[in-house]
This record gives sequence, C-alpha cells and structure tokens, in this order.
Amino acid sequence: MNTRMLETRSLSGGYTDVPIVHDVDVHVDKGEIVALVGPNGAGKSTLLKTIYGVAKVFGGQVIFETRDVTKLPPEKKTMIGMGFVPQTDNVFPDLTVEENLEMGAYLIEDENKIRESMEIVFNIFPALKGLRNVLAGSLSGGQQRMVAVGRALMTRPKILLLDEPTAGLAPKIAIELLKVLKKIREEAGVSILIVEQHARRALELSDRGYVLVYGKVVLEGTGEEILAHPDLQRLFLGVQKTAKTG
Repeated sequence: MNTRMLETRSLSGGYTDVPIVHDVDVHVDKGEIVALVGPNGAGKSTLLKTIYGVAKVFGGQVIFETRDVTKLPPEKKTMIGMGFVPQTDNVFPDLTVEENLEMGAYLIEDENKIRESMEIVFNIFPALKGLRNVLAGSLSGGQQRMVAVGRALMTRPKILLLDEPTAGLAPKIAIELLKVLKKIREEAGVSILIVEQHARRALELSDRGYVLVYGKVVLEGTGEEILAHPDLQRLFLGVQKTAKTG
C-alpha cells in the first residue's frame, strides 16, 4: 500500500484578497509523479505556491506526511522535506554551477553529505559536472533549469514541487528535461508534483494527474484516463484524440 506523502484538503489560495484556487483536493503518494495540467490561468502555479507557502492560504489544509503544515513558512517546509523550484528567478546568474548547488545545501552542515548530494545531482544531470565552474548566467535555458532542479535536490527533499520547468524551452529540450523526472525519482528517491504546459508529455510520464480549470479540479486519474477523455483533450489540453502510445 502506498504511503500518502502530500495532501491538500479543500485548499483555497491566491494573492492579496483574491483567491485563485478553490477547495482543491489533490494528493501525492510516496514515490509518485503527479502532473497538474490545464489551460493558462487555471491556477496550477498558484496551487503549488499555496502548498509551499509563498501564496496566501484562504482556507483548507496542506498535509505533509500526516502533519498539518498549512501555516508553516517556506523555509520550515524545506527543512521537513519539501523542495520547490519556481518557474522564474531560479538560479543565481553570478555564481558558478557548483556554487548554486552549494547554496541549495544551506540546511546541511555535514560537508560529506553536501558532496554526496552534489554527486546525486551530477548523476541525474551529467552535463552539469563539466560545467561546475561555469557561471550559471552564461548557461543555456535548459542548463539553467537543470541547475535550478539540482539546487532543490541538494536538501534531499522527500517531495519536489516543480513549477513549469520547461517554460520557454525549445520543444526538444523540454521533452528531454521531462524524461529526467523518472531518473530523479529513482536516483534521489523523491516524489514529484509538477505543473506543466506540455500536458500530453507530462501525463504520459506521470503516474497520475489532475486537471485544473478556473482554479478547480475538474478531472483526476491516470495519465491514460485523462488523455482518453475527448472533451478534456479538445477544451483544455489542446491535443488530438489519438491511440495510446507505447
């Protein structure tokens, strides 16, 4: 039986006095990759930010490993095993790749553990090892996303919240980055909750998915089930109805 890692219960969140997501119930079991998909403006990124504590909670709960963490600030959530990679401003451009990774390990005092974490990151993203002394600001967009994800992995999170990691990347690079999700799960032993505009690819790679529209969950299920729903494909995902790919 799977162990529940993260759960939201009737969670509503947004900014200032305006809720963007409404009464959302989602969950991620231990070892799962779960995708949040839907049209632009559906509240997907806001949901992640509400879970992590960088958006305002209007109601409901965030449960992490049976503990109510709704009111914990982001740094406390990081300390208990929740990692978050924002869509923008996710690297320090004037620091090298290695220095960026070290910044991600600010909670770790043991130098050996920091080196172990860095080796895990380099195993997942081998291209970064040869770039460890290069300034992050001089890297390509795809390489910078690798650095951002790698930095979040340095704290050895139990779950990783990824906010549109492929935004702005060329399609080929985006697909390659998404393929790494399963490697991250295997190498780093983390569960993943990902917001992704490449809905079809994300659902194919995920164990389960949720579709958000106007801040509400309108469908949940396996990627196969969601992709087989013709109305959803046409209205929300923008993909053609096709047979399952092997």
